[in-house]
Amino acid sequence: MSDKTIYAIYDDDYVLLESAKHLVAKGIHIREVFSPFPIHGLDPVIGLKRTRIAITAFIYGMIGVSLALLGMWFFMIQDWPLNIGGKPNFSIFTNLPAFVPVTFEFGVLCAAHGMAITYLLRNWTLPGFKARNPYLRTTDDWFVMEIHTSDSSLDAEEIKALINETCVVEIDEK
Repeated sequence: MSDKTIYAIYDDDYVLLESAKHLVAKGIHIREVFSPFPIHGLDPVIGLKRTRIAITAFIYGMIGVSLALLGMWFFMIQDWPLNIGGKPNFSIFTNLPAFVPVTFEFGVLCAAHGMAITYLLRNWTLPGFKARNPYLRTTDDWFVMEIHTSDSSLDAEEIKALINETCVVEIDEK
């Protein structure tokens, strides 16, 4: 059995979601869906696992908190200690309440930037990277389901017949 790729093209996100439910119920594995925006509720239907971006956000946030505390210790205590308002800076622990807002904000800054960079790198969507989208029209107004015949026990014609039971606009086979 040869591995063919079938692309089912839809013009509405709700129709694609309902079609995906129908095809998965019939035993067809949908490998990928390309859409101009996220389709809520599609992930569990096509079997996508939960993302681990929250773990990376926590790691980047803790790196930001550590860098903020290290920087404030170095600048305020080690390198150039100042007596501000009669409160000398002998240790970071005596002045930690004053450092909390800056520490929090720097942690949030590092978490947000780290997540954005991780997302762009993980999805190969940085400027200059070649798009891996099979249909450039999906960035406009089309929704595409990618189905590989090797993922199913059915052949290409049976899969196309099941796709035709949905409100598909166009079917392309490669």
